[in-house]
Amino acid sequence: MNARIRLHALAAAAALAMGCAAPAHAQGYPDKSVTFVVPFAAGRTTDQIARALGQAMSNETKQSVVIDNKPGASGFIAAQQVAKAAPDGFTVLITTNTMHAANAHLYKKLPYDPVKDFQPVTALGKGGQIMVVPPTLPVKTVADFIALAKKELGKLSFGSGSSSSRIAGELFQQMVHMELLHVPYKSNPLGVTDLLGGQISMMITDTATGLPQVKSGKLRALGVSSLKRLPLAPEVPTIDEASVKGYEMNYWFAAYLPAKTPTPIVQKLNELLVKAAHSAAAKTFYDTTGTEIFTNTPDELAKFQQADSVKWECIIKVANIQPK
Repeated sequence: MNARIRLHALAAAAALAMGCAAPAHAQGYPDKSVTFVVPFAAGRTTDQIARALGQAMSNETKQSVVIDNKPGASGFIAAQQVAKAAPDGFTVLITTNTMHAANAHLYKKLPYDPVKDFQPVTALGKGGQIMVVPPTLPVKTVADFIALAKKELGKLSFGSGSSSSRIAGELFQQMVHMELLHVPYKSNPLGVTDLLGGQISMMITDTATGLPQVKSGKLRALGVSSLKRLPLAPEVPTIDEASVKGYEMNYWFAAYLPAKTPTPIVQKLNELLVKAAHSAAAKTFYDTTGTEIFTNTPDELAKFQQADSVKWECIIKVANIQPK
């Protein structure tokens, strides 16, 4: 009987120790450097937000944050690296809607599962793109552009150099019931170059690429794709308020950990990143890029990602875009 009591006591102590182990580890997390894996090259907007938040988090934890840029293959390289990493909280994917909402519908097969391979942590920011035309096009508003496109059937075009830019253009066409000729580019800056030269009629592009051309007078802004006006260009109406009610196509950034990362660590990283997003160290990034601070819980991010993925899927199917 005494032996049995001792056995039960040891088992209870072991269970208690196991129950306390994860929270205790989370309390000390991070106790070494953390790596932010970025699926784009240095200098791109995703890299900028990773560095800004990394600096803020390092200031808070006194541990370094290493930025590991893994560009190429539509984010596949970075996604696989994080998916295969140890689920200990020290390898974090700083990514976008392209990898976690769009790719599943743009490719026949992915080398990663955007849901099963990752643990959502928090969204980090979101923003709208800007609809621009060359000054030589005789339009000054979104309504003018729609009227011209319907008058000149099949003659106007739109360019895109990213999945967000392409789908923004497709959604616009679907909502106003018209067709534009799509001209693909390897990047948005290349598309803007042709827009400046008048080779294409319109682009809905990222603000970092399009807004400087608007400010210099080389392009005309008709609207922005978010439901809120851009702080950097408050005079430009949203496409929704301009004439296409309900139009919204945002880009977003988010942080993910490998699947099966312990909940206490996920929660701790969530707290650190949310605090970092609202810090003085990150303020310059949000202010200068027109990105809105957008954070949430892991469960909220999972639901948000799912809803956005469904939206992308619907637009892509209606546009009859065939997966690669």
